[in-house]
Parts: sequence; C-alpha cells; structure tokens
Amino acid sequence: MQVERNLQDFFTEQREPIAAIGTPVSRAVEMLESYVLGGGKRIRPLFTWAGYLATNPSGEHDEAVLRAASSLEFIQACALIHDDIIDSSDTRRGQPTVHRVAESVHTNAKWTGVSSHFGVSVAILIGDLAMVWADDMLHNSGIDSAALQRVLPAWQRMRTEVIGGQLLDITNEASGNEDPVLAHTVNRFKTAAYTIERPLHIGAALGGGDATLIQQLRNFGTDIGLAFQLRDDQLGVFGDPAITGKPAGDDLREGKRTVLLATALSLADAHTASVIRERVGNVSVSNEIAELTELIRKTGAEDAMEAKIQELTTSGLRQLEAMKIPEHARELLNYLAHRATKRKY
Repeated sequence: MQVERNLQDFFTEQREPIAAIGTPVSRAVEMLESYVLGGGKRIRPLFTWAGYLATNPSGEHDEAVLRAASSLEFIQACALIHDDIIDSSDTRRGQPTVHRVAESVHTNAKWTGVSSHFGVSVAILIGDLAMVWADDMLHNSGIDSAALQRVLPAWQRMRTEVIGGQLLDITNEASGNEDPVLAHTVNRFKTAAYTIERPLHIGAALGGGDATLIQQLRNFGTDIGLAFQLRDDQLGVFGDPAITGKPAGDDLREGKRTVLLATALSLADAHTASVIRERVGNVSVSNEIAELTELIRKTGAEDAMEAKIQELTTSGLRQLEAMKIPEHARELLNYLAHRATKRKY
C-alpha cells in the first residue's frame, strides 16, 4: 500500500540525522517505527484520499496528496501511545504498548530508577515526536503552497480537538459523570473528528473543494465517525481479544464513561444500576469482568448500541447519496463507511 511505503520512506530519511543525536534517540525512534508500521487500519489516510477524490473528477494519482494523507498516521500514533499511558494499557494490536516496551528496556538493562516511570517518560516523548513528525511530513509532502494554506485550518483544529476530547474523557472518568450527552461529546472530539470528519475535510481542501461540499463531507464524517466510536465502545466490552488485540473488558477495568455504559445505566433497574456503578473501574480478574459484562448485556445496552450504530450509518449514507461527487469517490466512501462501522477489531 502506498501509505506504508510513504511512512517507510519517511523513517528512512530520519535515520541519519537521528543517529547524530545519539543511540537512545535512535532506539526510541525504532520503537515508534515498529509501532507505526506494525499494524493499524490506515483509516485516516483512506478517508483523506476519499475526500480528495470527491473534489477531483479525474481521480488522478497524486503522490504529494498521498504523502500528505500518510502524515495522519503520526497523529494516530501520538494519540494511541499517549492514550495507552493514560489507560495503563499493557497491549495494543496484540503487542506490548510502547511504554511497556520502553519499561522492559530499562528493566533488562538494570538501570537505576523505576522502570515503569522510565517507560512512561520515554513513551510520552515518542508520542510528542510523532505529533512533530506529522507536521513535518505534511509540510514536506510536496503539495503546493496554496493547497497547504487550504489544509492548515482543518489540520490545526483536528489536533486541538483530539487533545480536547482526551481531556474531556479523563475528566468524565475521574468524576464518574454518567451524562450520555457528555459521553457523545467525547466520542465526537476524541475519535470521530480526527478519524473521519477532519480527514475528509483535509482531503477535500487538498482538492480545492467548495464550502458546501466540504460541509456535506464533514456531516457524513461526523455520523460515520460516531458510529465508528460506538462500535469501539462495544468492542471494548464485548470484543474478542483474539481479534481486537486488547484484553477483554478493558473499558470496564479502566472505568471508561462510554455511551455504552451510560445507556446500560439508563436502561437498568435501580439495583442493577447500583451494582454496575460499584463494579465499573473496580474489576480486575477475568471472572469479575465476565460477570459485569453479562450484567451490562442483560440491560439491553448492547442491542441499543447496535441500533444507534445502524441509525448513524444510515444517516451518513443518506447524506452521501445527496452529494454531487464522482461515482468512484461515492463508491469508495460507501465502502469505507461500512468497513468502519461493521468491524470486529
């Protein structure tokens, strides 16, 4: 895939200047490279490319646009590396998280200090580097200055939104807020905006799309992005670890205030709701998680989430049909919408 090659080329270009700084930095970059190239659905570059095709009737292959789209994988890497630290997650994509990899380096080398603190410190800086390199890759992608100026407002808002969404998320979790409206707001800014809405916006801006089409694409992206995150909420509780690459019930263990949890509490009777509140964030062993998972399932929350995912997907596809865009772009967006909302990982 072209995105993969673009990312590999970018890392290759960094090796010499990074080596000049020192071996510890090279080692950290190797962790980032392994993380970025070791998996992922590449959803963000795909939606960026689809947004570009929606404004580009010829559907021509533009290498500079593809490089610009590829830069979003570094935004994703930053968000996930930091998210795994916040959630104290041990695995991602079936592999140790970056802070755990760095921790093991410290432990194996028998260095002084606390290995876990070293791991978190290194991973924070690796995530920061990923955000910096996203900017570098965009600005050096080869797109012309006019295209860059069209893209920057969406790019800047996207970065602020994902960090703001993360702040909302950890505040809701810490305060135990059960308001489903706030949970939806977290979904909008922590995931939907930087996963689908803004990549479409960026792609359409690269192609010189007009304000009306860009807004239509963003509306479509918001619906599909929210459905994507609701699916993620479902998988965080009911997903198969062999497929998701994360332990079962991670969201329950971490006490995540998701739309799924808010829905379960609203549907449960008083006693069941009390039990769920007491156990969320206070379960650790597998049998406790399994019991809580089944309790949530019996409230009907899983079915309610499935209905909401379908509602949002239908709404997004309806908006897609109304757009005046090339048919090849419509077909790609339709495919990506189904892929994002019907996934099992």
